[in-house]
Amino acid sequence: MGFVAWWYAWTHALLYMSPYVYSAIGIAISIGVSVLGASWGIYITGSSLIGAAIKAPRITSKNLISVIFCEAVAIYGVIVAIILQTKLEATKQPFHPDSMRAGYSLFASGIIVGFANLLCGLCVGIIGSSCALSDAQNSTLFVKILVIEIFGSALGLFGVIVGIIMSSQATWPTAVLA
Repeated sequence: MGFVAWWYAWTHALLYMSPYVYSAIGIAISIGVSVLGASWGIYITGSSLIGAAIKAPRITSKNLISVIFCEAVAIYGVIVAIILQTKLEATKQPFHPDSMRAGYSLFASGIIVGFANLLCGLCVGIIGSSCALSDAQNSTLFVKILVIEIFGSALGLFGVIVGIIMSSQATWPTAVLA
């Protein structure tokens, strides 16, 4: 198969795919990648927390706040997936330009939210790990690093806001064109 035939096959497949498929993929990416980011952050934080708790067992309970911030990332993904799901509407014109724009906007907002939450989960996990290790050494550093972790978790909120703004462009056609 030559390059032109290969290129034609892929562009044909992407252009004639239903906007509902794009919407579903965007919703799946939103929730799936957000949960991946949250679990990765929990893994990073938890492993450092367990290791640092050997030296200072007192840090175990108060450093679970970092794990809660990581769980918030997964909750962001679930909330946006529910919002994107409510944007889906049945239409008799699936390949109308408004339908295609709605499908693409839900797809793009799912990608934005998913990958923003992936990076947010990694950020919060790394900062949570640093918080646990530094708190084991010096307990006065806990609140200072926790403030940094709060600002790191704001990255996920920014992604959610951008995703909601992008999904507001999703308007499905209601009238049938002649």
